[in-house]
Amino acid sequence: MAEVIAQEKQGGRQKKKLIRVDMTPMVDLGFLLITFFMFTTNFTKPNVMDLGLPAKGNPPSPVVMNQKNQVTFILGKDNRVFYHQSNAVDLNTGNLKETDFSGIKVSKIISEAYKSAPNPENFTIIIKPTDEANYKNFVDMLDNIAIAKKERYGVTDIKPWETKIYKELVQ
Repeated sequence: MAEVIAQEKQGGRQKKKLIRVDMTPMVDLGFLLITFFMFTTNFTKPNVMDLGLPAKGNPPSPVVMNQKNQVTFILGKDNRVFYHQSNAVDLNTGNLKETDFSGIKVSKIISEAYKSAPNPENFTIIIKPTDEANYKNFVDMLDNIAIAKKERYGVTDIKPWETKIYKELVQ
């Protein structure tokens, strides 16, 4: 509790009063308030993008796919995006086309490739980020796949034969 202690000065007429305040009840109240707000608040849940990964265990046997049944996107530097539907023999600077993320161009490319696929139920989108690509472009690519409502996609490293053609176009 608070208490007042009277103390006289030796040389003068004036009495100085010392006031001592006991802070124990205020500290108790502070802890009660902190505890109350901690228990009654709603913590925000982190926003996480769901990424479907293959199940652990034995890897599936490799499947040879028709090149027209897939579309490959190469994410490059300076927000550049290239795509193709070719194999190692057929890929050249004419086949590797460039697009960007403005509007819904990527979604249209995916939809057109899906429509022209010989086996649409096995249509696959392959994303190949280069070392110069940034994370934002990768997320934009996943967003465009979601817009196109395609659930079958994969992320892999860029192949040496694709790197060669990609570097010819970038330089």
